[in-house]
Amino acid sequence: MIHFVVHEEGDSVGTVVVEGVKANDTLTGWVMEQDQTITLKTLEDIPIGHKIAIADLANDATVIKYGVDIGRTIAAIKRGGYLHVHNCKTKRW
Repeated sequence: MIHFVVHEEGDSVGTVVVEGVKANDTLTGWVMEQDQTITLKTLEDIPIGHKIAIADLANDATVIKYGVDIGRTIAAIKRGGYLHVHNCKTKRW
């Protein structure tokens, strides 16, 4: 079963595509461009449609999704952590 999707190998986040993801779950993700799967353990509950870090991200790191810069972290996020507006912001302002 696929729990999250990643667009390409260089992305730092994936998008959760199932309901009920809880802390300490082991998830399988599909890296679409390379047609590969990855596995990771969650650190927090993550709602469907929200992002999960697939790599450790330092504070003020660039977040990559779809192969493009979608913002920067405002706190360190560990692999398996929940990435959303509480710890990631746009670089536009």
